Amino acid sequence: MVDDALAAAVARLYSAPPEDFVAIRSEEVAKARKARDTRLAKEIGALRKPTVAAWLVNLLAHERPDLVEELLELGGQLREAQRDLRGAELRELSTRRRATVSALAKQAAQLAGRGETALAEVEGTLAAALADAAAAASVQEGRLTKSLEYTGFGETPRPQLRLVQGGDEQPGLSTVTAKRSTPTQDDREQRAEARRREEERRRAEEEHARVVKQARRELMTALQQLTDAETAKSEAERAVAAAEKAIKSAEKRVKLAQDALADLS
Repeated sequence: MVDDALAAAVARLYSAPPEDFVAIRSEEVAKARKARDTRLAKEIGALRKPTVAAWLVNLLAHERPDLVEELLELGGQLREAQRDLRGAELRELSTRRRATVSALAKQAAQLAGRGETALAEVEGTLAAALADAAAAASVQEGRLTKSLEYTGFGETPRPQLRLVQGGDEQPGLSTVTAKRSTPTQDDREQRAEARRREEERRRAEEEHARVVKQARRELMTALQQLTDAETAKSEAERAVAAAEKAIKSAEKRVKLAQDALADLS
């Protein structure tokens, strides 16, 4: 019951505008105290007020969980393609990522009725959810207090492991130790060759892992740079639109002033 009550309080608090957070939290704490649930009152009282960007993402999680689920599914596909270095699929998914992040950010702004306030931070948080499973879980939970930012370059490749068989005898099977014969020159040469081949194989595996890791790092760096460029382009386009709007407004005021001056002449 406590968990259900806390979940309901969280949904109400983090769906409401940040300016209403403190008042609603006080109401929820008072309600819990009236029910003599001191644990619930303490947990609600510990909840922190979100920033505007965090609230917008939380609003998406509570009002449109279906869209958030689609975003996280896309994130899983992206991480899998990154692990396997599937370049063509990564390019297609990256295009979908940019379109999805932009559309969801605008959907959050529409839900809030706030225009494009903090849109860049919202997009950054959604991009972090696409890139990182832990960030995705935080977004889906719907109780962020700050926007998120992802600066990593993909997942670390798993180390190459090989099984080394032990040579100890099992106790109790025999009390007799076989006498070892002195190795011949051929035996020594074969063992040396086996060691040499094993060393070459180990070095080849290490080199392969290094090349794969470097390729993944370069790929993720390029994708990050592409995302940053797309974000900068979007922000520039919004700035241009705002400037054009301001110019038209100023021209309108100048025209009104000229008309008023003409009437006085």
